[in-house]
This record gives sequence, structure tokens and C-alpha cells, in this order.
Amino acid sequence: MSNAMELLRLNLSRVRIPEPTNRIYKQECCISFETPKSEGGLFIDMNTFLAFGKDCVGWNYEKTGNPVYLHIKQIKKQVGEDRPLKKPTLLAIGVDGGFDTHEPEFEETHNIVILPDYVTLPFPSVELPEKVRLAVDAVLMAEGAERKEQITAWTADKKQISQYAMNLEQIKNGVTVPPSGWKCSKCDKTENLWLNLTDGMILCGRRNWDGTGGNNHAIEHYKETGYPLAVKLGTITADLEGADVFSYPEDESIEDPLLAQHLGFFGIDFSSLQKTEMTTAERELDQNTNFDWNRIQESGKEVEPLYGPGYTGLINLGNSCYMASTMQVVFSTRSFCARYYLNQDLRKAFETAPADPTVDLNMQLTKLAHGLLSGRYSIPAIQKDDIANDATSISKAKQEGIPPRMFKAVIAASHPEFSTMRQQDALEFFLHFLEQVERVNAGNPALDPSQSFKFGIEERISCPSGKVAYNRRVDYILSLNIPLEQATNKEQLEAFAKLKEEKTSEGKEVSSDEIVRPRVPLVACLANYSAPEEVHDFYSTALKAKTTAIKTAGLISFPDYLVLHMRKFVMEAGWVPKKLDVYIDVPNIIDISHMRSKGLQPGEELLPDAVAEDEGSQRLMANEDIVCQLVSMGFNQLHCQKAAINTSNVGVEEAMNWLLSHMDDPDIDAPISQGSKNDDDIFVDASKVDTLLSFGFQEEIARKALKASGGDIEKATDWIFSHPTASTSADMDSMSTSPPGVDAALADGGGSSLV
Repeated sequence: MSNAMELLRLNLSRVRIPEPTNRIYKQECCISFETPKSEGGLFIDMNTFLAFGKDCVGWNYEKTGNPVYLHIKQIKKQVGEDRPLKKPTLLAIGVDGGFDTHEPEFEETHNIVILPDYVTLPFPSVELPEKVRLAVDAVLMAEGAERKEQITAWTADKKQISQYAMNLEQIKNGVTVPPSGWKCSKCDKTENLWLNLTDGMILCGRRNWDGTGGNNHAIEHYKETGYPLAVKLGTITADLEGADVFSYPEDESIEDPLLAQHLGFFGIDFSSLQKTEMTTAERELDQNTNFDWNRIQESGKEVEPLYGPGYTGLINLGNSCYMASTMQVVFSTRSFCARYYLNQDLRKAFETAPADPTVDLNMQLTKLAHGLLSGRYSIPAIQKDDIANDATSISKAKQEGIPPRMFKAVIAASHPEFSTMRQQDALEFFLHFLEQVERVNAGNPALDPSQSFKFGIEERISCPSGKVAYNRRVDYILSLNIPLEQATNKEQLEAFAKLKEEKTSEGKEVSSDEIVRPRVPLVACLANYSAPEEVHDFYSTALKAKTTAIKTAGLISFPDYLVLHMRKFVMEAGWVPKKLDVYIDVPNIIDISHMRSKGLQPGEELLPDAVAEDEGSQRLMANEDIVCQLVSMGFNQLHCQKAAINTSNVGVEEAMNWLLSHMDDPDIDAPISQGSKNDDDIFVDASKVDTLLSFGFQEEIARKALKASGGDIEKATDWIFSHPTASTSADMDSMSTSPPGVDAALADGGGSSLV
């Protein structure tokens, strides 16, 4: 023991006492999914406060030289088979006297471990140096970084400063609040207590649906007195930003910039208080992440659990199903499996990672790949109701899965939506994910697994002059319209339509079992994509006039994995978007070789390039009819000309709307040559861009169309179809003058695919 203590003293310089701003990881290993419940427990580096499993802690010692670790091990308490069930005395769940949830209980042990020889000292112990005791206490008392990140994401919408906080009236009634030992003033509750910041009354919170929580005394006090703000006792620490302050009239958690002053009024020294209660946001997160999703899946059917390599589930982090489904598909591909699992081990990824591996995408992807594909965590977990009889429960146990917390934190760090806990679109996340993977592999494209999804698209425009234009771009997804007229069950659909009409006339609803959905073959969707399409009002540079052109589309390369996006949103009368309720029949093998584009053919002549000067002069010419109508309403002629130009001569209404919203522009009276707006200056409503994106259009062309149509969605859609050559991007060669060749970086396989 004395030698171990001496060794610890020799390494005291490598021990740090964490500050309130330090991120402390203590729930999960940074490079694997080991936890304190794992066989080897969890080791927290007492210098960096990063956590490591038993297999990985040695790697960290070799990389950093940090020898002192706090070892946390949680061991499940054994429950005797003959343990009598307590009779519930309260209509509540998981509380004393309530119904037993059969949640397993764990006993937690702590030790100080010194590497490389794993010399162990027990904690707590008065013989340990004071610095070590203070450091370990601070680590154990602190909120884990993993938990903090989840709470931050859950409450991504920043709390607003309450209108009641700045001028809050506080009553001098002699109340002094002690640092502990609180109890509700109207009942015996000692948890979920709220301090009213006006009169200092301590009262219990709201009663939950399951009987837990409080007895509603705090909110009843507000209704009686109108005193607006309360802070939850047990959430007040030296970091006041973490305190849970609630505004009853605003009915939400708020920010109180004067909280320190308001607490001091009642004699509260917040600097010495410790966190003992969950905030409202933390409780909401717990309820969301612990929800049993099996209740609403598989239509109530019992499914057989699978285990082993490639059969590891992802734990719900709260509205994270879009991410879980996407990553399961991604890591089922050879390219991602090889890049982050077969050809890269955890140790190599950790050695090349920065000092903090939790913020390195390459490290977290490798961690996630090994977690999903190794089978290490795909093992049966004993069901809660069978804890007393482990042997019989193995056959029907489900695996716990792994929580992709650190991966979510790093992949979503640069995105304002995915960094929240709100539900998101899986397709948008997939594209964002591939963009980030491509970025981190930019230095070595040969290792970039996202290339297995990338392919080239070519559009051919043929105008009545006999000349053609070719546009090329690269993409990760192929968006397909769903031709309902190609449904294979038309007779059943007609019969269902009659049944629905009869039931509607009788005031009855159609049951879910009676619903008949259209069944459209995937082959028909692909054929629809390649079919010739008329483009009205196409401006031909050969004819120097608008005409009707024919557009066809094809692929210039076939990727290893072709991702299809089915456009389930269509426009009904009045341009109201509607989501189709339809089945797509997908065969096991499909041949799409006919979709390969042939490029410029012998004898074809390309349309001449548009002259930039002509375009510029055309853009500056205002439609005289629009201008005259606006002038007749009493507007200034110069202003009317600018309005027509900036709305691309779409119409009088659009020009007038622009005019009314730009009357106070400082350059409204400047000559047109100086004052006219270019495309970059025109405001585009983000919600309208999102609407066009939901139709399958690219963001760049959606913005361009809205600018050209004065923000009208219907006219923007028409503009897109009448200007197919406008859909250019950095990856597209517009108006190609030579047959398009396949980019050397693009995978190009055969046209026969296994679906």
C-alpha cells in the first residue's frame, strides 16, 4: 500500500481538478462502447477527463503518458428468487410505495488505478492526497459530458429571457432558505421542490400522469398569488446557467439574468450548492430516450431477435430514428465496411486522432463501425421482468444495442438542425453525412467510401432547330416520380374507391384493413425518368425565340450503390402539396443498362452559347405593360421599371409586391444601371425553398427559380420546367461541346443491379 501511495504522489502533477467548464466523460469509452457496466469497467483519465474501456486505456497511456485513472465499475445487485413483491400503496411507478418497475439495481465501486502496472488504490480513502480526493469528488459530482451534450441538443432552442425577470418584485418577509433539508410548505414532499422567487415559498411541482412528481402546490400557489417565477431546488449550482427557472405565465423554462441577485435575496449562496435534481429538460429527455419503441413497431407482432456481427441495434437518443436507419444501411455497404472496419482498427484510428477523439469524425465512424459490425455488443440482454430467472429469459431476451451519442455530436456539430433532438428527414441527413465524409477524406480520395454512391447524370435538350444541348452533373441520389397511372392493381383501386364513397355517404370510416393502396412497379418509375419530356417556353439560342423542346435524361456512370428517392409529394389543385400513399414493387434484380446516356452523337450539332451581353440587356428591360399598369396606380415610373426587372417581368401583382416592400430602399431612386438588383440581392423565403426541395428539385435551381418568379412557388415550378439548362452546379459541364466522358473518380459498374 505504501509503495502504491508513493507512486501516486510521484504522479500528482498529472492529476487535475476539473473546472466547471471542463467536459468530463464517465458514461462511455471514447473509442469503444464500453461503460461502467462492462466487464472491465471504465477508466477516466484524471488529466484529460476522457473515458476508456479496459482494452483501450493502455493505448491512451502510451499516447499521452497520463498514468492516473479513476476506475468506475458497476455491478448488478443479485435479486433473490424468493424476494417477496411489495404491495403498492401509491398509484405511482418507480417510487417508494408505488408499482415496482423491476429495473436492475447496480452497486458502483471506485478505485484509483496507476498505469502501466494497474496499481490500484481504493476510493474513498483518507490516506489519498487531498488533490486526488478533490479531483475524484469533482468528477463524480459533475454532469457527464455525454449527458450534457444530449441536454444541450434537446434544448437547442435557446431559452428566452423572461419579461418578468428584469423587474421581479421580491417581498421582504424575513424568509431565509437553508442550503439543504427542504420540504414542501403544504405537504411532506422532499423532492421536485420549487422556490418561488417572489415570496420564497418552497412548494412541490406538478403531478405526473403516472402519479409521480409533486402535488401541484407550486402552480396552485401561482394561481392564487400571480407570483410568476420559480426555480427548481437541487438544480442550482455554481454554474447558474444549468438552473431550471420556470415562468408560469409564459408556461416555459426561461433564462433569468438576475438569478444570482434573486437567490441572494433569500440568503442562498449558490457557489456551494450541488446538483441533486433533474431539470425539466433532463426529465423530458429521459422519458423520450427510455420510451419502449417496441410498443408501436411491427404492428404488435412478436419478432425474433437476432444477434452476432452485423446485427447490432442502435439505441434511440430521442427522435434519432432517421440517423439510426441511415447508418445501418450505410454500414451494410462494402465501401464503408472496408474503410472503417475491415481496413482500420480502433487503435490505429485512435493513434491518428487529435488529442480529443470525441470530436474526430474518422475516430467516431471507426468506433461506430466496430460497434455495429463486430458483434461484440450484439448479445442478449436479460429482460427486466425475468431478472430473477436468468436461465429461462435468455431465449426471449433482446439486445440492448449501442448509443451513437459521440457520433451524433460530431456529425451534427456543423448543422443547425441535426444538432437538435428534433425529428429530421433521413434523406437530408444522408446527403449531409456523405458531404462530411467526402470532406474529411479530401486528402486521400482513394479511401473515400462516399464515392461508391456518387454517379453522373446527363440531360439532353433537343429543340425544333435540330440542334441539341447536353448538361451534366454528379449526384448521390436519383429522384424518381411515381406514375400512378402505371399501377398494377387498378381493378382493386376502383372497387376500393366505390367502397370508400359508400361508407362516407353512410358516415362511416374505412378501416385500416380495408384500405387498398396503388402498387406501382419500380421499373415503371425508372422508365418514367428516362422517358422524353416536353419543355414549354424553352428559349432556343439557335431560333432566338421561345419554343417547345424535348428533354431526356440518363446516367453517365453506374455507382456501386444507387440510392433512389421516391417523390411521394405531388401538387394538387391550388398547388397544395400532397403525400402519396402508395406501394412500390421492387424486384430482386433489375437491369438499368438502358438508362446509360450516349452523349453527343455523330451528326448532332450543339446549340450555340447564349451571349452574356444579350442576357444582361434582356435582364434590364422592363415589360412596358407591367410598368404602365403600375404607373396608372400612381407609382413612380423609375420605381415601376425596377419592380418589373427585379421580378423578371412575371406579372403586375409580383412587381407591386416588390415595389411595396422596397419603397424605403436607399437606392430606389438611383438610375437602373446602378440601382437594379442582381440575383444575389433578391431575398428568397427559406420555407418556399424547402417546399421546392420536397418536390425533388435541387436547392440551387429552387433559389434561382424563386428569384426569377418573384417568390411565387407555382410560377417558380413552371420556370424550372421551362429552363432545364439552368440547373447548373459546380459539378456540371453546361452545354457540353464534346461527348461526356465518365469522371475518373466515379465508379462505373454494369447496369444489372441487385436491389
